[in-house]
Amino acid sequence: MIRKLIRIDEEKCNGCGLCAEACHEGAIVMEGGKAKLQRDDYCDGLGDCLPVCPTGAISFEEREAAAYNAEEVRKNLGKSTQDPLPCGCPGTEVKDFTHRPQAGQADRAPANGAAAGAATSGSPASRLRQWPVQIKLVPSRAPYLDGAKLLIAADCTAYAYGGFHEEFMKDKITLIGCPKLDQGDYAEKLTEILRNNSIRSVTVARMEVPCCGGIENAVKTALKDCGKMIPWQVAVFSTDGRLIDL
Repeated sequence: MIRKLIRIDEEKCNGCGLCAEACHEGAIVMEGGKAKLQRDDYCDGLGDCLPVCPTGAISFEEREAAAYNAEEVRKNLGKSTQDPLPCGCPGTEVKDFTHRPQAGQADRAPANGAAAGAATSGSPASRLRQWPVQIKLVPSRAPYLDGAKLLIAADCTAYAYGGFHEEFMKDKITLIGCPKLDQGDYAEKLTEILRNNSIRSVTVARMEVPCCGGIENAVKTALKDCGKMIPWQVAVFSTDGRLIDL
């Protein structure tokens, strides 16, 4: 039969893996650092992958192809409990880690050993627990999300507030973004994350500037649409680095 499918231009593909994550049918896989449509009957032709491609490597085409097979898609998705890893680009490889003290640092971590503590000399230890951190790059079913406390932060907040790592990032999974600079809305992605994982709480960190309201509104929409009751709070920072509301 003739039907509409996606077409991936390998020359334009940079291997970021965002299309594989966006494809809810698991039709796209990463092979040799490139995205590939693994089976015609996995592709529903709706093109959820198109808007996330940063290089314009994905387009539609009409050609002879097997009909979309929802049953085979369900079987394929049942093989894995998490999204395909975007392994084509090392910068988006999913990592879950705990920092350990370097030379000259003392381990002042809490009793549960969640992370390394502040240094006695040199820089304090990072409280970042996972990679990637950008909202648009984090797989919605990354293993570190299940059972997590989420910190959803406007990316300026960590620069404005000196105690951000210790007071806000510690013991949380950190997701960052800038609603003014990023294209599109975060609400759909955040809804998937909240719906697909047992999130314990959500803290929103934003600046006082009006454009930063976009990240707070996206979280509110996601909390409403995910169908769950999740505790949440908002921290607001001033442009001169003060915590002005919590």
